[in-house]
Amino acid sequence: MFWTIVTWIVLGALAGWIASIITGTNARVNGLMNVVVGIIGAFIGGLMLQLLGVGTPTGFNLASILTAILGAVILLSLVRAFRRDSL
Repeated sequence: MFWTIVTWIVLGALAGWIASIITGTNARVNGLMNVVVGIIGAFIGGLMLQLLGVGTPTGFNLASILTAILGAVILLSLVRAFRRDSL
């Protein structure tokens, strides 16, 4: 259980950081926010893949990281679209 939580945090931090670089919000997002965005992004990315009929990845691997990055980019893009002054 402990390592599962650590894996989620590491995956979330990595995905959130990469997504913030892709969307151009890296300078305005701190480390904790990267983790939160990455974890929520992993959920969004997995949901998007399920809706498209593609299998969702499990575990800590490249497919999981790419799924989380996809979801985090979607999340950050939506936030930027609705709130121009933040993120």
